[in-house]
Amino acid sequence: MKTILTICLALATLKAARAQESPKEDDFFKILKVSAPEGTLLEVGGLTTLPNGDLGVATRRGEVWIVENPASRKPYFRKFASGLHEILGLAYKDGSLYCAQRGELTRLVDTDQNGKADVFETVYAWPLSGHYHEYSFGPKIAPDGQFFVTGNVAFGDEEWYRGESRVPWRGWTMKISETGQMQPWATGMRSPAGLGMIDGELFYADNQGDWIGSGGIVHVKRGAFVGHPAGLRWTGAVNSPVKLTTEQFDAKVDERRRKDEQGRAIKPENIANETPTPFYALKALFPDVTIQTPAVWLPHGILGISNSEILEIPAGTFGPFTGQLLVGDQGMSKISRVFMEKINGEYQGGAVEFRSGFRSGVLRLAWGHDGSLFVGETNRGWGSAGDANEGLQRLTWTGQVPFEIRTVKAMPDGFEVEFTKPVDPKSAGDLASYQVDSFIYKYHPVYGSPPINKETLPLTGVRVSPDGLRARLIVGKLRRYYIHQLTLDGIRGQEGSYALVHPVAYYTLNSIPDGEKLTLAEVSTTNSAAPAGKTLTGKQVVAVSARNSFSKGNKPTPIGGQAVTVAQAPTYAEVKGLLTRHTCLACHQTDKRQVGPAYTDVAKRRYTNEQLVELIYNPKPANWPDYATEMPPMPQVPRTDALKIAAWINSLTPAAGSKGNNVPKP
Repeated sequence: MKTILTICLALATLKAARAQESPKEDDFFKILKVSAPEGTLLEVGGLTTLPNGDLGVATRRGEVWIVENPASRKPYFRKFASGLHEILGLAYKDGSLYCAQRGELTRLVDTDQNGKADVFETVYAWPLSGHYHEYSFGPKIAPDGQFFVTGNVAFGDEEWYRGESRVPWRGWTMKISETGQMQPWATGMRSPAGLGMIDGELFYADNQGDWIGSGGIVHVKRGAFVGHPAGLRWTGAVNSPVKLTTEQFDAKVDERRRKDEQGRAIKPENIANETPTPFYALKALFPDVTIQTPAVWLPHGILGISNSEILEIPAGTFGPFTGQLLVGDQGMSKISRVFMEKINGEYQGGAVEFRSGFRSGVLRLAWGHDGSLFVGETNRGWGSAGDANEGLQRLTWTGQVPFEIRTVKAMPDGFEVEFTKPVDPKSAGDLASYQVDSFIYKYHPVYGSPPINKETLPLTGVRVSPDGLRARLIVGKLRRYYIHQLTLDGIRGQEGSYALVHPVAYYTLNSIPDGEKLTLAEVSTTNSAAPAGKTLTGKQVVAVSARNSFSKGNKPTPIGGQAVTVAQAPTYAEVKGLLTRHTCLACHQTDKRQVGPAYTDVAKRRYTNEQLVELIYNPKPANWPDYATEMPPMPQVPRTDALKIAAWINSLTPAAGSKGNNVPKP
């Protein structure tokens, strides 16, 4: 009887614990498969919804499919066109499909109505050098009916790491009319895979690389320079709206073109402890040029590594997020959510995670007539999270509203956070529930950038609205053009005391609005967090011990009169938090190739722990020539964390006859 009672109590406790578990992404947004014919490789490069609800699907293999009844259990795939060259965009206009091939904007027409294209019309062709990286993206249709197309830069031969514009309009946005008239629109693009028309304005998303410290969403004004200098080569053309020349740029910005004693080019590397130059500093250097910084930064490794399609959420689809943006990411196979506002004439706003777990890299998005979101996927040559190389999936809303950060808005003295559901007033009125940090990225010719100038900002008060849907924070030391990370781990909902599904938002503060500031009499200053003690904490003991044991062996290190020993080979469970925190899992898996090599493959190189730490801080992409995406320098990873990660990686090469105990189970 006692045993039965014990089991019942245990089951009741387990049930209660599960009842208090906060809901996750999958509870609100379901990923469904779209069944394609057997043997079809849907390396999706373009998606568009047709007026009758059919779905147009273009592939990187040069095919265009029309999918009838795409949201049904048995959609019908009809091949509309083939033989095209790496399509990376698709749009419908006035009965025709338009696609960006590698070298032209093409119009496809079915004149005899037999379900297949019989007219392939070149609207406008641009030059190609033949370099593999000269991808072309688009089109997006402007309010005047013209088409926006973007072009990737190529890379150098000896300077293989440096983006270059070998032929006209590489690294540019072009605006093209139906009659084939092309206007150069803006330059500074590196790998502009994501385009979106928002309220009649063009926005684009780029990938991290040289001169691009992290991805983000940029408002593309005519005549703007958005960062990468390769395209400046063509600003001398009569029709160029950008008047900044390569010579003017080089006179004020160091491209770090150096040669060694043998006359060979020296690859620029990240310089630790330098006084960095952020991109926004170019506004002062070139006051007569439209220097367009990101409206919303998407921090690398957190909200993606290869940002793609930008799509507005229409009414009646995804609940409380109408009018906001979804941004795909090819490398991390996920979608982020973005909300923007206009302050002093400039776009700015924030971003949060939305949905991860797609089977391959998310490149294209399109709304179905049923309110679901079609997601086109590919990873060939690029790598991505997920267990597939291509695919077409569908994202649906269950109708249940998640407890989320709905928006963040800039205030004269901080930020106002709006929630989708009422918050628990006690947790929301406690400053300990919040943390605000700010940081930025370097502007330099090195692949990517670590977050720099990171600082935790002082919080002095919070005011929660009577309906529990808003919390206004007074935040000190706001920094213009910086990313402000709002972490709301302590916030709980009125319903079920649930945590937020995604408790972190990243707000890009391009301009601080005018207006009234809150007084301390209007806010709560409660802070339940205990003040930090002066004695060495347990975490500090472990950190110091780890630093010594992983770098020098496994000898006990005296800390405060006691000897503390940490195992030389930590388990995956012990390092998973570090791998997540430092965005390592965005590009690497334990035993599967992703954007970068598997950790088991790294372990086979037999680096020492110290060598691995040095490679974390200063990667050597030439060591891994089979991977298209370089690893950026990661000097922001604390040495104790890097040594622990290195020790775990080196534990993945088992001794003879052993299966290895530190490889996590699938």
